[in-house]
Amino acid sequence: MNKDINYKKFIVPIVVGIILWLLTPIRPAGLDVTAWHMFAIFVATIIGCITQPLPIGAVAMIGFSLTVLTGTVKTDTAMAGFGNSSIWLIAMAFFISRGFVKTGLGRRIALQFVKLFGKKTLGLGYALLGVDLILAPATPSNTARAGGIMFPIINALSRSFGSKPEDGTERKMGAFLIFTEFQGNMITAAMFLTAMAGNPLAQSLAKDQGVNITWMNWFLVALVPGIISLILVPFIIYKIYPPEIKSTPNAKSWAQGELDEMGKMHKNEKFMIGIFLIALILWILGSVIHIDATLTAFIALSLLLITGVLTWNDVLKETGAWNTLIWFSILVMMANQLNKLGFIPWLSKAISSNLGGLSWPLVLIILVLFYFYSHYLFASSTAHVSAMYSALIGVAIATGAPPLYSALMLGFFGNLMASTTHYSSGPAPILYSAGYVSQNRWWTMNAILAIFYLIVWFGIGSLWMKLIGLM
Repeated sequence: MNKDINYKKFIVPIVVGIILWLLTPIRPAGLDVTAWHMFAIFVATIIGCITQPLPIGAVAMIGFSLTVLTGTVKTDTAMAGFGNSSIWLIAMAFFISRGFVKTGLGRRIALQFVKLFGKKTLGLGYALLGVDLILAPATPSNTARAGGIMFPIINALSRSFGSKPEDGTERKMGAFLIFTEFQGNMITAAMFLTAMAGNPLAQSLAKDQGVNITWMNWFLVALVPGIISLILVPFIIYKIYPPEIKSTPNAKSWAQGELDEMGKMHKNEKFMIGIFLIALILWILGSVIHIDATLTAFIALSLLLITGVLTWNDVLKETGAWNTLIWFSILVMMANQLNKLGFIPWLSKAISSNLGGLSWPLVLIILVLFYFYSHYLFASSTAHVSAMYSALIGVAIATGAPPLYSALMLGFFGNLMASTTHYSSGPAPILYSAGYVSQNRWWTMNAILAIFYLIVWFGIGSLWMKLIGLM
């Protein structure tokens, strides 16, 4: 028997899908049969993405096959999902982030920050967040950012100061740095449209409802709550979960030793810096010079290939990108079909009518809280965005909430809701499984910081958006 397949985990999605399908005769009035069938397949697929009897890409492929096989969606219509520009943006940016890892530039930047700001343990925390902030715009896989670049440095640095989970010394330094990086990774993911795979997905789903999110308006609105979070969160963690080692005078020499071992910056690292800056400038100015974010990512990849920073084999072997391209395309296709077949408009109207009499600000608060705390049921931020974003933005708009404001707030919390569990998103299990922070501590501190995020991003973020005239 193939160990990669857990047949027991097929039970829940199959049973739920069949039950919903059999309930077609008693579906809500005004809802088309095809729309209900699409809903049944979509729910079963999302549950399968959560239970994962197979890798998520394989689960999505089964859902795709059933969608076409049952006649719910025609083959050509379903295949069109693979041409979604937002999904290709995610794939292209995966390749760009590979350049940071392959050239060693990401590690060099991190070590330089440790060298410059690492005299105190709190300073090390801020240094790590600074690295994450610099890398975030071009690394849509926040999992790769946390696991491939940041975690190895945090682990090595902590152990060099005698902080090891296996001998009970994790509180010396490692626990603080690990948890700070986890929170910082979520914050930077929320700050840039291209910093987490689910963000372009939200952009695409919002566009289907007539809301145009650009790289620049996402960044401008996220800037103030993001900076406030990056400044205050490490300090809050430092106070509620303080490291035993407060001063780290040896961090500078450790980082210098690592940099000496790496040697001088080589040609490909310099190319990587130049191409990253070109991509960043084009993303910022894209709406002015009429070059969209996806084309910018293709240009950046082309430059990486021309300069030899990446080879075509590197592109072919970047399995995360191709895997994401496949399952994202399928889930986005399903979500789009739910909208086009009338299910999302029906659901939005039904919910908004039940919220009748409530002002739109109160409705939006309820929706964000529901979105945030329902993440305890999800092990993937992207799967959660796929499952709920369209319906929630539809409800918000139907009750009179400003469309762009609603789309961006739900977009931000599509990242920040990972501040719930140790399985909430890709970076969570990587950082948690290192053993530096116990599950009880992880959940407790996340619960505290969740309140902080809701106040800063919803409260201060709303005021900032109004101040800059985007609300």
